[in-house]
Amino acid sequence: QVYLVETGGGSVQAGGSLTLSCRASGHTAAIYCLAWFHQVPGKGREGVAGANVGGTSRFYADHVKGRFTVSQDNADQAITLQMNSLKTEDSGMYFCAYDFELCGVDWTRDQRYDYWGQGTQVTVSS
Repeated sequence: QVYLVETGGGSVQAGGSLTLSCRASGHTAAIYCLAWFHQVPGKGREGVAGANVGGTSRFYADHVKGRFTVSQDNADQAITLQMNSLKTEDSGMYFCAYDFELCGVDWTRDQRYDYWGQGTQVTVSS
C-alpha cells in the first residue's frame, strides 16, 4: 500500500501563485513516478506535471510550460508543484498520483497510475 498526502491549494486571483506538495509513504519503490492531475466537474483528469522520484526526469503538459515548475525531493519522497501566472481555467481539483513505473511518454494516461490522493482544490478568480 502506498499513501499520498497532498498539501497546498486554495484561492488566488488570476496572475497569482500557489504551491502544491505531494508526499508518498508506505511500500514505495526505490524510484517511481509521481504526477499531478487536474480535474473540473464533468471532465476527466488531465495530466499537469510529473516527476520521477529517486531520479531527475520531469514532465509538463504543454499548457503549463513556462508557468508551472515541478520538483522532486528524493529524500522526502515528495514532489512540489509551483504554479505561477495562474489562470481561471487552472481552477479545479488537483490530484496526486503514484505509479510504480517511471514517468515516460505516456505519463498523462491516468489509467496507468496505481494510487491516488484525495485531491486539493485550487480556485483562481478573475
